Amino acid sequence: MRSVKRIEQDYAAAKARYAEMKLDTDAALAALEKIPVSIHCWQGDDVGGFEKDAGGTSGGILSTGNYPGRARNAAELRMDLDKAFSLIPGAKRLNLHAIYLDTDKAVDRNKITPEHFRSWIDWAKARKTALDFNPSYFGHPKAASNLTLSSPDAGIRRFWIEHGIACRKIAAALGAAQGSPCIMNTWIPDGFKDVTVDRGGARRRLIKSLDAVFAEKLPATHMRDAVESKLFGIGVETCTVGSNEFYLGYAVKNSLLLCLDAGHFHPTEVISDKISAVLLFLDEILLHVSRPVRWDSDHVVLFDDELQAIAREIIRNGVRRVHIGLDYFDATINRIAAWAIGSRNMQKALLAALLEPSAELVEMEKKFSNSRKLALTEELKMLPLGAVYDYFCLRQGVPVSMDYMDEIELYEKQIQSKRS
Repeated sequence: MRSVKRIEQDYAAAKARYAEMKLDTDAALAALEKIPVSIHCWQGDDVGGFEKDAGGTSGGILSTGNYPGRARNAAELRMDLDKAFSLIPGAKRLNLHAIYLDTDKAVDRNKITPEHFRSWIDWAKARKTALDFNPSYFGHPKAASNLTLSSPDAGIRRFWIEHGIACRKIAAALGAAQGSPCIMNTWIPDGFKDVTVDRGGARRRLIKSLDAVFAEKLPATHMRDAVESKLFGIGVETCTVGSNEFYLGYAVKNSLLLCLDAGHFHPTEVISDKISAVLLFLDEILLHVSRPVRWDSDHVVLFDDELQAIAREIIRNGVRRVHIGLDYFDATINRIAAWAIGSRNMQKALLAALLEPSAELVEMEKKFSNSRKLALTEELKMLPLGAVYDYFCLRQGVPVSMDYMDEIELYEKQIQSKRS
């Protein structure tokens, strides 16, 4: 554990080094402090949720591993989130799925109301944070065929339309209570495993269902709708109804947010390249930041090239236009560690982007000074970013460097290890 004096000395030296390149670390830290990252609740319990009559998950939702200490109820999950939040600096939000309702009675998904999330509203208010929301179109008997809003069965479609409508009302209630728009993201597992003949028919049914879900205009000050595409999922390898082309078109036509999930594309595709393109046609977008290994395996995000590229595109294209959410679920390691590692890496990437001489790089590009541009981008990699982030953690009152792991291991010993 380094002393406060040493951390401050390291920061002073880093600040001077960045200043040589006309980069202001104090301004970067002030900006970073205000960029919220929406942390996903489902890392804490392996996407199980707390329904009293829940079925097994389906539709490509699978958390791998059996590390001990999983949260078994809403109270334990909130306890774990409190611990994780205490280890993560900066602005944070919490992203909830509909299956995380807090109630003693069984209630089907088309009947859920804001009251089923009252404890979450109170929790967020007490911590001066905000909530985002997601309908849960999986892990339910009426999703067993991997067809929900696009099902040929009108009764199935009606059930899930009612679920979507109920979720929008919940999201609006969350936003009204917290004084900040709740971002509600719609993703469905719909598709077909093998030879698919009528793709167009399924997509036409999906349009009609979505139109019904989004028919009521709710205040943008309370909630905003996003739709999320996917390349394919388990059991829907041949045709995924909600493809990228489908949802991009639907979002543009209906002025919704498009959610770009880092794991929902071909392994050779990256969402960092898509951000600037989509923002030419939409005012705002949502990101689900994950780390695919070969495909949508939802690994904890690393401080790797793609995460840094995503962060640069967020900053270059206007941070106010991009809502950042994390989306991974690793049950092979301590779940609080997964939250902390991924969230801190997201912030480190944003900090690196804030400490980029973007105007200078743009001018080099305009003048075709490509050799100098390449040299500068490589030189930036050697700057003492770690010292700046350590100082940010110190100033935010959270553990610096690896110290947060000591707290996680103690918490695991005292709390999580006692859960059966």
